[in-house]
Amino acid sequence: MKLMGTFYSDWLSAEGLLKSPGCVDSGRIYIWADKESRTLETGSALAESLLPGCTIAVHSRIENGSDPLFDPISAGMAKMNPQMAAGALRDRLGHQPQQLLETDRSAFDALQYVLTGGKIPPKSLLESSGEISISINGKSVELNGPLRTASTLSENLLLEYANGLQGEDLGWGRLNAENLFQILELHTTYADLTRRTGYLARVRGSNLLAHVLRSMQQAVTGHTVPGALGNPGDIALILCGHDTNLSNISGILGLSWHLQGYQPDDTPPGGALIFSLWRDRNSGQYFVRTQYVAQTLDQMRSATPLTISSPPSKQDVSIPGCEIVAQNRPCSWQVFESILQHASDLAFVSTEAGGSATP
Repeated sequence: MKLMGTFYSDWLSAEGLLKSPGCVDSGRIYIWADKESRTLETGSALAESLLPGCTIAVHSRIENGSDPLFDPISAGMAKMNPQMAAGALRDRLGHQPQQLLETDRSAFDALQYVLTGGKIPPKSLLESSGEISISINGKSVELNGPLRTASTLSENLLLEYANGLQGEDLGWGRLNAENLFQILELHTTYADLTRRTGYLARVRGSNLLAHVLRSMQQAVTGHTVPGALGNPGDIALILCGHDTNLSNISGILGLSWHLQGYQPDDTPPGGALIFSLWRDRNSGQYFVRTQYVAQTLDQMRSATPLTISSPPSKQDVSIPGCEIVAQNRPCSWQVFESILQHASDLAFVSTEAGGSATP
């Protein structure tokens, strides 16, 4: 994340946003992180590397319980209807959910090889994890079976590769870039079902998306907007959350990306969905450009320095509803604002910006 922070610093400087002498700009970068240790550490790493030698505060919720921006269900702010959630998942799975496993069989075979080295276990991963099933678990639903197990295992192997492990420590000596790419198909399939399915995405992501919109409205108008994060005139707002949050927002808006070396719509460690606000100097009209950016796995594995000339992987992302209006330009602010206003389900939105904050 420090390497990503250096890239963001280079990018913002190249666009003329970081230009004040000394540490003046540090007060115009607002970072809000979830309370969990890894997200707080992410915020701290970005704060240290965006403006080295300057202090950028990392804000987070101080009340007990979860932050409703990142986990509105656990925070008690949003209530999911388990029956509706289960129904939405059943619709996605169709009448023959086991057929989905056949579609991903080659990925399961690749994972099975890494786990067993070609030996034949008493039961394969597909057999030992049972059939795909949906269960109601308190306030939410769970998708059980081989995909869930494989998703967790694939993430563990991803972290081994990204952390630079070698030899027997890297998937018992059987993991490489090629079979890891294949195995990660299982994670993205599971994430697509459990995080991007319409109803589930709206319950979990509407509040965060609404606060993103309010924060951008504040930047456009230059006036304080209730529920916005940061302050009018800020250079950047950085929200340090989770891959689930990215999947929820992309599910709500129908966004899709495919970075080289990753599966479609993958959300690797440190990846970011960026909404950047641009103003036409002649007309004064605002536009929004949407991008997804993430280090490649080999950049993470090798801790490659990142700059404008040696950037992470990045892709422009099309927002459904903006294609014709944009005409190969970023989405107009009016259209973008309308899309986000209609996309967020107000039943799951609060005007509070995550509660009281502490830097």
